[in-house]
Amino acid sequence: MQFLDIHDKDFSARFDTILSRGEETGREVEHVVVDIINQVRRHGDEAVLELTRRFDRLEAASVAELEITDSEIEAAFKQVEEADISALKLAVERVTRFHEKQKQQTWLSTEEPDVMLGQKVTPLARVGIYVPGGKASYPSSVIMNAVPARVAGVGEIIMVAPTPGGEINPHVLVAARLSGVDRIFRIGGAQAVAALAYGSATIPKVDKITGPGNIYVATAKKLVFGQVGIDMIAGPSEILIISDGSGNSAHIAADLLSQAEHDELASSILITTDRTFGQQVAAEVERQLSLLSREAIARASWEKYGAVIVAETLAEVIAFSNRIAPEHLELAVNDPFAILPQITNAGAIFMGHWTPEAAGDYLAGPNHTLPTGGTARFFSPLSTDDFVKKSSIVYFSENGLKRMGNDIVRIAGLEGLEAHAKSVSVRMEETP
Repeated sequence: MQFLDIHDKDFSARFDTILSRGEETGREVEHVVVDIINQVRRHGDEAVLELTRRFDRLEAASVAELEITDSEIEAAFKQVEEADISALKLAVERVTRFHEKQKQQTWLSTEEPDVMLGQKVTPLARVGIYVPGGKASYPSSVIMNAVPARVAGVGEIIMVAPTPGGEINPHVLVAARLSGVDRIFRIGGAQAVAALAYGSATIPKVDKITGPGNIYVATAKKLVFGQVGIDMIAGPSEILIISDGSGNSAHIAADLLSQAEHDELASSILITTDRTFGQQVAAEVERQLSLLSREAIARASWEKYGAVIVAETLAEVIAFSNRIAPEHLELAVNDPFAILPQITNAGAIFMGHWTPEAAGDYLAGPNHTLPTGGTARFFSPLSTDDFVKKSSIVYFSENGLKRMGNDIVRIAGLEGLEAHAKSVSVRMEETP
């Protein structure tokens, strides 16, 4: 863990090691992912089966055998405690209510008597959602990706999830059923992304792929973009906590570790105007680390990519935060609403001392699929907008075209596009 002062001469150089984490790894895996994608494109189901055998140690005679059946989902409900099902239902209900407020409708404008303009909102026909497996099980990822797709009106939701050895967490299956997922396949990694992007004899081709994954999944999504839509290129998880020295150091430490336990590349940063409080938090993190079941992962993350940064004023703190554009931003200050208007770049903003980031991860309502690596400067959280497409509607009556035709012809002439101009002028020259 680095304890830094924002005014240190070497501050930028030392902090850049955190910002650039994972970049080199991404370049190293790209050639592997390209090969996997090409195999799936050429050989379809055969390649998916072979790659699943190799990477997930899962044998199957056909890809159809890799699809989760209704009976398996029903069995999952019997394995899961009623209290867990109730909690997942609450999450689905709250996430649904929030995303229903985001829905946009088709609209038409008739402000001009001879022209009608509008926008047609159409749900995507089929989407694929990727749910991580491996180091942890994430029913919340199912909910956060499937619910906005369902609310948006997507025709079919296909879910893929890696299942090393064939096992899949029953909570993931319960969440999928509660969230409205239509089909689930036991495949993961770059091969799952390629299968969704290009389709195979068994796996349907989708219009868009959403959901987080490891570096191979993120790289595959980047490479298939254009063939299909994607939500974003998700990097390692991150949290930035702004503190004015108020609050409880144990709470802040716990929030920092909530990200560090994700994986070794996660980044957890506290920036504060109170040096003594920063030292207290750093000591508290060390105390809490030894209590975690995922201590090895959290410690590796904290020691390499964790930091406590000291600044003189909240203005410096806010400017730093906006430059970093964090995925998760906690405003752990006495009056978070006073500084909220000054925050311009953040994936999600958690206000005050009683709003831990984990509340947003699970059931607050807003989506937890957020832009990482500074991309909150131009990306937004996953929403219903990601699962629809918008078409412009244009209608001119004869009078409308003739009223504006000369200007259309003139602009076409400025661009030297004679046929464009002619398609308008030929109508204007006609007599009834």
